[in-house]
Amino acid sequence: MYKDGLIQQREVQRDQVGVEQLSNRIELEKQRAVINKESVESQLFERRLQVDKSRAMYELRKSQLEQLNVRTGVDGILQELLVEVGQRIGTGTNLARVTNPNRLKAELSVSETQVNDIQIGQPVSVDTRNGVVAGVVSRIDPAVRGGSVTVDVRFTGELPAGARPDLSVDGTIVLERLEDVTYMSMPANSSANSQVNVFKVSGDGRTAERVKVRLGSTSVNTVEVLEGLKPGDQVIMSDMSSHEGVDSLRLTN
Repeated sequence: MYKDGLIQQREVQRDQVGVEQLSNRIELEKQRAVINKESVESQLFERRLQVDKSRAMYELRKSQLEQLNVRTGVDGILQELLVEVGQRIGTGTNLARVTNPNRLKAELSVSETQVNDIQIGQPVSVDTRNGVVAGVVSRIDPAVRGGSVTVDVRFTGELPAGARPDLSVDGTIVLERLEDVTYMSMPANSSANSQVNVFKVSGDGRTAERVKVRLGSTSVNTVEVLEGLKPGDQVIMSDMSSHEGVDSLRLTN
């Protein structure tokens, strides 16, 4: 239009200034849009972090709530409840005892002087007062407590109806089986595979003679006689150390 003489140059210059102003405004708006986008993304990132943190806290509280419902790791019968309703407890506190009657074991106390002969797998007979149950040695406690060692017995036979946890029992561990041997009660101050002096009572019961006896294997209260005595001989089992040096005794009523 300016070339055709329809408008003046002053109007063209004014319009050019307007175009430049609008172009500058467009650039400013573009830069502002970029800045706003970056700001929004930063805010979204912070919000996502807060959401993730809240979600993690929710899962933690949910897990803690579920852990308030205590469950045992095995099937069994509630034997004892160790806390009361409403009682505050700390982490690691024993709440109850649960037992499985089908998975009981026996714990035998064996003298520390005899435990050296016990081995895993040896047969055991356990008297539950309601019947005798067969078992095998499954564990030997490495520690000594009060002069005795605890030996665990795994049952191989069926338990009687009256079997229950914490029941007092007696057990016999078979170390070895000796056939057709001469044996007697354990003399005082004697041990396995040793030689002791005992007083053998004469046939008329009036005197007792000192004899040397060679001992073999022992059990809880008996010992194998290898030499020095024969079946039917009577001996004095009490401590005769006060008669050291005496070879013959006269017995009186």
